[in-house]
Amino acid sequence: MEIRDKIVVITGGASGIGAAMARRFAAEGAKKVVCADRDLAGAQAVADEIGGVAIRTDVSLAEDISQLIETVESDIGPIDLFVSNAGIITGGGVEVGDADWQNIWDINVLAHIRVARILVPKMLARGGGYLLNTASAAGLLAQIGSAPYSVTKHAAVSFAEWLAITHGAEGLKVSVLCPQGVDTPMIAGIDTSTVAKDGIVTPEHVADICVEAIGDERFLILPHPVVGDYVKQKGADPERWISGMQRWQAMLTEQAS
Repeated sequence: MEIRDKIVVITGGASGIGAAMARRFAAEGAKKVVCADRDLAGAQAVADEIGGVAIRTDVSLAEDISQLIETVESDIGPIDLFVSNAGIITGGGVEVGDADWQNIWDINVLAHIRVARILVPKMLARGGGYLLNTASAAGLLAQIGSAPYSVTKHAAVSFAEWLAITHGAEGLKVSVLCPQGVDTPMIAGIDTSTVAKDGIVTPEHVADICVEAIGDERFLILPHPVVGDYVKQKGADPERWISGMQRWQAMLTEQAS
């Protein structure tokens, strides 16, 4: 799909990957780019820069997602590409409480589902459309130090796969973005040891890769190509992969002590 003359909605559009995508899509000639974020001031700043529209949206709330889609479709036009990009990270393991699990589940997984629930029927009735869901390399591999992030990003990848399998022949295009470390506010102030090994890329680099992948209608978007090699290694020998990850975690723990 070409971005030119398309109506695009991006959640998490106030900063990081979302803001970089908004700028890149506008440069590609998108008809209108909608920056949706609970940080309305940040989203408005990006929208003003590119001639887009900002809408305050908390993707953890079903009613906000519904209102976002309804507003765009009624006031701007049919959504051609919806980028479900907003996400959070929560550290910890089995000790993480239910409220924190529910919050990250709402944002990292249910937001994708709620968007699709509304948009997929509309897009199929129009003959097609495009969903790009931001997950993470953690959704293909694992995130040391964060069970909630690993689990929700795996679920996000799985849901994108299901959408592509179930509706691909009906005209729905689906991509899932799975980067490792990206220089965004999400990684500010946290230990980047687990993501820095293969390099931390810029949001602009990720946006460039996404435009290329959308043009090719490619399902899996890997800004760090080495992730594809890791996935093959994991699939070929899961026991060896687990052992390797255990050694990696032990090394990081020793470095932190």
